[in-house]
Amino acid sequence: MTNIDFSPLFRSMIGFDRMSSALETAYRSEPGGYPPYNIEVSGENDYRITMAVAGFTDKDLTMEVKENILTVSGSRADDEEKGQARYLYRGIANRNFERKFQLADYVRVLDARLENGLLHVDLRREIPEAMKPRKIEIRGETGRYLEGETQRTQAAA
Repeated sequence: MTNIDFSPLFRSMIGFDRMSSALETAYRSEPGGYPPYNIEVSGENDYRITMAVAGFTDKDLTMEVKENILTVSGSRADDEEKGQARYLYRGIANRNFERKFQLADYVRVLDARLENGLLHVDLRREIPEAMKPRKIEIRGETGRYLEGETQRTQAAA
């Protein structure tokens, strides 16, 4: 697997340290965890987590967000425990799981769907208006002034 160092990209991102470290941690995490998952960027502020949860139904899965941590859990009863099956050989794992994802600030879960054994969790980062960047005009000697100031300056000259 190719490792990519994202640190040069994040050097100019002041205030986004937590989100960048969460993404980098997710990228660098060792494979082999169950269930496997992908984190996709589907827009500037839209993300999707896709988890392979074959064999689980929507009733077997639970999701919870608490203090910016998304927890996805799955548990189901064993067929052998229910008396429905006796196995000669058992090669398909039937295990419960709990997977946690650290969400950045202002990220909320929009939707969760289970399709063909894949759990899709759609996320969106919604920054409040007060936190969004705003353009600040720089006044100088170029003649750009606020309304009303231009007339006073011309009258004084």
